Amino acid sequence: MRRKLIDLKQQRTALLEKAEALLKEGKREEYQAEMVKVQNLNGEIADTQKLLDEMDRQFMEKAPDLREERDKAAERGELLKKKQAVTLDNLEVRRFFYGAREKSVTLATGSLALPSGTGSEIRDPIGNVVSSIVDQVYVQDLTGMESYSEPYVISETDAQTGKVSTNAGKKRPDSSDPTFGVAQIKAYEMSTSNFVDKNISRLTPANYYAKILAMAMRAMRRETAKLIVNGDGTASPNMYGIKTAKNKAGGLIYAQVDISAIDENLLDTLLFSYGSDEAIGTNARLYLTKADLRAIGQLRNGDKERVFRIRPDGGNPNTGMIEDGGVMTPYTIVGALTSLADAVQGASAIQTMLYGDPMNYELALFGGYTIRVDDSIKGLERMTTILGDAMIGGNLIVDKGFVVATLPAKSS
Repeated sequence: MRRKLIDLKQQRTALLEKAEALLKEGKREEYQAEMVKVQNLNGEIADTQKLLDEMDRQFMEKAPDLREERDKAAERGELLKKKQAVTLDNLEVRRFFYGAREKSVTLATGSLALPSGTGSEIRDPIGNVVSSIVDQVYVQDLTGMESYSEPYVISETDAQTGKVSTNAGKKRPDSSDPTFGVAQIKAYEMSTSNFVDKNISRLTPANYYAKILAMAMRAMRRETAKLIVNGDGTASPNMYGIKTAKNKAGGLIYAQVDISAIDENLLDTLLFSYGSDEAIGTNARLYLTKADLRAIGQLRNGDKERVFRIRPDGGNPNTGMIEDGGVMTPYTIVGALTSLADAVQGASAIQTMLYGDPMNYELALFGGYTIRVDDSIKGLERMTTILGDAMIGGNLIVDKGFVVATLPAKSS
């Protein structure tokens, strides 16, 4: 069913590209015929997507079989102790990215594993969490593909008006042509490495696997969070981040707004820069660094009262709300972003905070996630190396799906 959905979307992309070419050639009847095919495909795509969403929801909400989870953890732990690789399929990986945070944390902390009784478990530091942006974006399984194209609308057609007496008996003027964009999502190789004391091998196989899995998944999530916001950092990206999102023609998919300082107008500027001329964008979140969140919380008015109130989520220290009078703005801390509070205006513009609906960004998984351990890399230090490998991709799939707060270059 997932493969069918991908095929349908690829057919729609091809039809849209053909329709756009016909429109440019002035063949409006042929263009309209292709658009009818697109509309028919849209209905089939919507029905298939609803079915898949329901299947995914049932999978994500299904309570795990504790005995089955313990047996699987013990079996995989034995494989890892023998220096063999373990591969998580995409349904398992999706639990860590989308819609089942509680289940993934439960498994990662080892609470489903048998008690070890050895007292040699390596303890995590306080606040050892990864940005929740990886849980909030749209995740799609593209196993077996090398790339994928998502079409989106840049501008729609406009209606034409005129006096009845003037237009009577005359050809009505053509409406403005709609424009489309295609966001490409290409496979990008990601590898992660973690180091832990060899004493971890004293754990029972189930606990050993749970601990290795927790560290490997945190490393993957941490690197994925960086890629979601910054991309792969190359001039011609394979992995597009929100700040580097471009369509197939090279046009920017994100919007920009100049913000020179964190002040009482910050949230208003972002709020009214996102969306259309006739509506404010919905489901938007603010993505920022901890330093910028602190700077927002430190703003005071003339009476030394707080301008904004920061309300962290009780169950997740990475997210929360910023209260501005009666307006509540949800936020997520992303350490990979650049802090506006610490930025120095220079010869080049600096991209800082992000504001938008995270579901406008598509994160693609091109296959499973492989984990293995190696004792030879840091043998003298008595460290075990945890190695992870995956293929992912991403891009914005909605025009102006995010607003990027940009510190403008210093004027000469």
